[in-house]
Amino acid sequence: MENFKKLLVKAKKATYASGDKNQKIKEADGSTSLFFEEANFKYHDNYFGGEPYGGREVAFIDNKAVYIMTYYGQVTKNIKDIERVYSFLQKALSLVPEDKPFRGPKQYKEDKLEYTNTYNGEIDEFFGQEFIKENGKKIYSARYMGGLINTRK
Repeated sequence: MENFKKLLVKAKKATYASGDKNQKIKEADGSTSLFFEEANFKYHDNYFGGEPYGGREVAFIDNKAVYIMTYYGQVTKNIKDIERVYSFLQKALSLVPEDKPFRGPKQYKEDKLEYTNTYNGEIDEFFGQEFIKENGKKIYSARYMGGLINTRK
């Protein structure tokens, strides 16, 4: 399980959290996909949006789906510089903790922006929500849930 968590963190850091360093594939259905592979481990992040956005991450071992997380979020409607918010979010997500590899750390601050992540559960089953505030005012929010799948024999 610890090795799986390390691979999951590595995959998350190498995909969306890496900014434009990873190749994004625009799918025929209008969604965007990001992929990571190492040995028998594969990771696929697929999302729709825009504002608001939604998507899912799936991890595979030996081509069998073993983990899924769904997410949905948006920048507050009155915020004009959406790219600045998502750039900050990517920085926060690049700090995903190995012991709770769901989204970002519990807290991350940079200048006037503050990322907060609250969650319940472990890798096998979890849910949470994240916020970004600017000068104490909420400008972004998202919810997520997921866990291990196909665990019963």
